[in-house]
Amino acid sequence: MDIRDLLLKDVMIMDLKATTKQAAIDELVHQYYEKGIIDDEAAYKADIVKREALSTTGIGDGIAMPHAKNSAVKRATVLFAKSEKGVDYEALDGQPVYLFFMIAAPEGANNEHLQALAALSSLLIDPDLVAALKKAQTPDEVQQLFGDAQAAKEQKEAEEEAAEQAKAAEQAKHTDEAAETERPFIVAVTACPTGIAHTYMAEAALKKQAEAMNVDIKVETNGSEGVKHLLTADEINRATGVIVAADKKVEMARFDGKHLLNRPVTEGINKPEELIQTTLDQKGPIYHSDGAAETTNESSEQRSVGSQIYANLMNGISNMLPFVVGGGILMAISFLLEQSVGPKSVWFVFPNTIGTYAFNFLIPVLAAYIAVSIGDRPALMPGFVGGFMASQAAASVFPSNSPAGFLGGLAAGFITGYVMIGLKKLFKNLPHTLDGLKPILIFPVLGLLIVGAIMYFAVDPVFAIINAGITSFLKGMGTGNAVLLGIVLGGMMSIDMGGPFNKAAYTFAIAAYTATGDGTLMAAVMAGGMVPPLATAIATTFWKNKFTEDERRAGISNYVLGISFITEGAIPFAASDPLHVITSSVIGSAIAGGLTQFWHVNVPAPHGGIFVIALANKPLLYFLSFLIGSVIAGVILGIWRPVRKDAEVVAEKQAA
Repeated sequence: MDIRDLLLKDVMIMDLKATTKQAAIDELVHQYYEKGIIDDEAAYKADIVKREALSTTGIGDGIAMPHAKNSAVKRATVLFAKSEKGVDYEALDGQPVYLFFMIAAPEGANNEHLQALAALSSLLIDPDLVAALKKAQTPDEVQQLFGDAQAAKEQKEAEEEAAEQAKAAEQAKHTDEAAETERPFIVAVTACPTGIAHTYMAEAALKKQAEAMNVDIKVETNGSEGVKHLLTADEINRATGVIVAADKKVEMARFDGKHLLNRPVTEGINKPEELIQTTLDQKGPIYHSDGAAETTNESSEQRSVGSQIYANLMNGISNMLPFVVGGGILMAISFLLEQSVGPKSVWFVFPNTIGTYAFNFLIPVLAAYIAVSIGDRPALMPGFVGGFMASQAAASVFPSNSPAGFLGGLAAGFITGYVMIGLKKLFKNLPHTLDGLKPILIFPVLGLLIVGAIMYFAVDPVFAIINAGITSFLKGMGTGNAVLLGIVLGGMMSIDMGGPFNKAAYTFAIAAYTATGDGTLMAAVMAGGMVPPLATAIATTFWKNKFTEDERRAGISNYVLGISFITEGAIPFAASDPLHVITSSVIGSAIAGGLTQFWHVNVPAPHGGIFVIALANKPLLYFLSFLIGSVIAGVILGIWRPVRKDAEVVAEKQAA
């Protein structure tokens, strides 16, 4: 597929007006919507913002590649935009961004589209092309530059393939002595979460740098279209060392015994020379595998203890959430139907039973995937069993009417993960002939025995008491304490808008929901989480002179995101003006959370925002809770935020 089929001329923006990251995203997304590339501006923008929250797509050298694969996308497209003044896009090198490539891929993107996107991404490491694009004045020039670059790349690849085949034929004739004089050879793996851009840019950067350093390299890519250029056992064995430039999990057991560097994918793009030289010098630590199909996504030396714990916890919660949302909403719907059809009707029994079955998996799934995040696949089974034990009242040496519950499941996950790490270290010197016994016998049996014993004799008895105490406290909590707790949880939802504080509040509400079946705290966190996007929407509507045109347009989208309980819609506003946006949002969210508790609002559904209002015991008061909080936060933000400078207003009018 020709790259120019994705770089549509009528979609390009040759003079981007935005001067901030938020405004740039808004302008680019709106262009897609205006040109019919996407049919849901808010949904596509939400995924772009979520991707930026993981790490900036401003890769340096004046380039940004925001991207998302989304059901709102009608056809695969790359929006080229050029800014004359530059945009502060929080790029990795701290420099302004002048060239934007916003990639829109439909959820069902075919391999041809993905290959073209990969090819386009890899071209952008060519400094000559980048310099020429910065000077381009028309869409025709942009297309011609990419067409020429693609043709040159394809010709070079054909020449390289022919040379490689000739070299392979020549090598077959070489003696071992001659083979020792060959160029050094290394292997690499590149991968990023979406697998659209960074994966292939890192591949291209490593290959280009290796050629400049007279080094042979083979790069395996783990992108949206699957694994390409899969490394063979012979290639790994011949390699001097291994580079893993990845932000998602890749197979690691095959690199056992090799010097290995494990770095973020952006270092593959920006530091290829350093990675290759370090690998040639064999300064990377020797990787040791237990023989199981281990995976990794970031070297431990690159992450703090706190970030590791948070990442492990989020792995459990993200895998648990579909059970929470699906099971919880079905159960809530069944309770709503019960009022009209009765408790014995199939219309109540069926959704309630299915929802209950899903809910029963919450704690086992949570524990299992926390364990997997720490101890890899061997930890899956004992993690499931440990989580299941935490969900059962009888799974303890001491009789109890209460299970260890959600907190016990958290403990089971972390304990299982570290038990598995300990077992790997204990048996790392086992003879290689017995390696096959580890994943199929040693780890399952010993892991289950040790985790089961810890849960049965220690964790379940202790956490059963704690869980019973928390349950009793929540059920007996007076209005004053309930309001205070609602204020705290609601406010936490706005502190980082999807970050650790937000997730901690949401997790606590889920824990209370699973322990008591009461959705009052879910009402608090849901109302609190709806406030930030709604507050920014209100402020941009009634205080227009304090926001740019792009911000006002984004504010309209935030009405939809807010009522949908997508707190992340306010992140671009918070990033550009944290003091005013976060402070006003926390105040409004705290008020909303407190009001739900003051009015004893119960929402027995773990997600959905306004769309589950019919399931609330007091729909009107639930609506008033988040509406009052949003209005207060919006008014504070609108009044408190400074009026834009005259120069900014004049510049915007001139641009218009």
